[in-house]
Amino acid sequence: MSTQGQKQTIRQQVLASREQLPCAVRAEHSAAITGRLLAMPEYRRANVVLGYMNFGNEFASDVWIKRVLADGKKLILPRANPSTKLLDLYWIENPETQLAPGMYGIREPIVELSTAVLTLNALEFVLLPGVAFTREGARLGYGGGFYDKLLARVPHQPPLVTAAFSLQVVQKIPQESTDRKVEWLVTENETICCNQGSEKKNGDTTTSKSR
Repeated sequence: MSTQGQKQTIRQQVLASREQLPCAVRAEHSAAITGRLLAMPEYRRANVVLGYMNFGNEFASDVWIKRVLADGKKLILPRANPSTKLLDLYWIENPETQLAPGMYGIREPIVELSTAVLTLNALEFVLLPGVAFTREGARLGYGGGFYDKLLARVPHQPPLVTAAFSLQVVQKIPQESTDRKVEWLVTENETICCNQGSEKKNGDTTTSKSR
């Protein structure tokens, strides 16, 4: 099977499993993940944060987004550009008034009510969406390549973090040259440092050999 075929199989399996997660459990897991994100030193140090608005059965990032603004940080959210196939970024101060359903039904910045981000130099913390992940940081997105293209444009290396339910963590994901790995994987149970082989479980730090 081709790399794309393998990715699609993993994508379908994980999405099906995630869809079966009861709403109450998903909300409970999202609350636990939000707490872990907020406790990360990388997040606490950051002044400028790139996030995303959840849709479907994803981790409820909208709760985290509210805390980002309540913490006094500057928030950037993406808008999919169908003509360029890229993500355009905007400064967001009030999600209630500045966002509306856009491409794929995801809440996105309203261009007329938001200020475009002209440079990516200010990014200090990046939260990425995705379908499946490995403990080593491999990420499988939804297939559009929007975030891989965005990260290729970032001139420096801000912390790349993803939040996912533990059922989204898989053994292996085929990788291509354009795929970017994440440095941190946060689930309802643990905060995993992917690029150093160390794991922080339930607030305690342990060390494991990277597989």
